[in-house]
Amino acid sequence: MTDKGAVQITEDSLFAGDLVCRQHRLGYRFSIDPVLLAHFISPSAGARVLDMGAGCGIISLLLAYRYSQVSVTALELQPALVDLIRQNIDLNGFSQRIMPVCVDLCQIEDMVKAESYDLVVANPPYGSPGSGRQNLESERAIARHEVHAGLDDVVRAAAFAVANRRKIAMVYPASRLVALLGTMTRHRLQPRRLRVVHSYPGGRGQLVLVEAMKNGGEDLQLLPPLYVYQEKGGAYSKEVAAMYEKRRDVDERV
Repeated sequence: MTDKGAVQITEDSLFAGDLVCRQHRLGYRFSIDPVLLAHFISPSAGARVLDMGAGCGIISLLLAYRYSQVSVTALELQPALVDLIRQNIDLNGFSQRIMPVCVDLCQIEDMVKAESYDLVVANPPYGSPGSGRQNLESERAIARHEVHAGLDDVVRAAAFAVANRRKIAMVYPASRLVALLGTMTRHRLQPRRLRVVHSYPGGRGQLVLVEAMKNGGEDLQLLPPLYVYQEKGGAYSKEVAAMYEKRRDVDERV
């Protein structure tokens, strides 16, 4: 653990040390959600990807690691987190692949050209203002609760940035699926693939992974459920354990 001034930083590794991610010890820290989202999507070779609300840059790092021919713009509001993204880019040698941008997604038009990305990904704040216990640290509160940007803000920004007939993908609580799908369709993003994430077989769905196409058709593919653990209190399922294995995807789709 490093100490940059008064802010303590941890270095966490994935893929048997192939990928290193610095995080604030007491600030926002990524969970399994971005890992699931990064494995849900399949960007084509040469795709331009926008990671909205990038946090420490974990989704950008995962995509750059798994897909050697994509470029990622990591958009983040909080300057301290943008600094972490820059550190993580340097640590992993992705300076030619990931570009950090410090901007408020509510003013995305000021920094991003309309319809300029092939894929937009987002792990947006989940909690409604005033619901549940908000994190004491403001960094985590902004990242996890709709303190600064709500669901409509995130989806509107994604719809602005993604090219026509291209896709966005999000991970969101299953309990708010109706709101998510309604907001997407209102912004001309038609849901095309949906997968429910359960903690274990027999457990309730906790998260949803949704891929939508801008001005796409109405065909929706319901994928098999994804189980994080083999059983309650058990080890990771085979599918999730494989997500952490040391490997790169080689079947990049054109």
